[in-house]
Amino acid sequence: MVTENNKKLIERIINVFETGTPDGKYNQISIYADGKNGTRQITYGRSQTTEQGNLAKLIELYIRNSGVYAEQFSKYIDKIGKESLVDNKTFKDLLRTSAKEDAIMRSTQDEFFDLAYYNPAFEFFSKNGFDLPLSMLVIYDSYIHSGSIPAFLRKRFGEYPPAKGGDEKKWITSYVDIRHQWLKYHSNPILQRTIYRTLCFKDQMAAENWQLDKLPVMANGTEVNV
Repeated sequence: MVTENNKKLIERIINVFETGTPDGKYNQISIYADGKNGTRQITYGRSQTTEQGNLAKLIELYIRNSGVYAEQFSKYIDKIGKESLVDNKTFKDLLRTSAKEDAIMRSTQDEFFDLAYYNPAFEFFSKNGFDLPLSMLVIYDSYIHSGSIPAFLRKRFGEYPPAKGGDEKKWITSYVDIRHQWLKYHSNPILQRTIYRTLCFKDQMAAENWQLDKLPVMANGTEVNV
């Protein structure tokens, strides 16, 4: 069973993976050449969403929430994800400033990362009969990092999910192992450098920390508590 404290810890671990701090850096912008056909794109926010992915949805939600900078963002809403804004200093400054100065942007990000990532991950977790907090961490991380539990990775191991009679710990262990190898030997060096995520999960499994109650959790060299 995943409690509210488990959820908070899971989110704080993901924040470390994405922005280097348990609280998350709501104003952080990173630029990576991980867009379509290797194009550069903005990644933004507490748990980092991408310009070519869900950034437009975040900004739309902020506008609906009547954020202080809603009017300034409205001129960009039809451009995000359709034309590159990676070199648009005014837009990037607006992203940073809104997160620093407007509490509505920060609360909108919290709402958005639940709607766009945590809730779909929890639906997969529940539908497939998972129960352990560490399983939810692994699944949520996959949704944040890859957008889902990629079908091509699921096909690489034979364990059934718990809802179909499989062993939960074996499924999660197999998935982490397969994902680790995929990231480690990926053709994109950016993804190769993200194996700190799967190494963290391997450490927690080795410590039998399936309930995520052995604290702190070490996430990429950072201690994380609730």
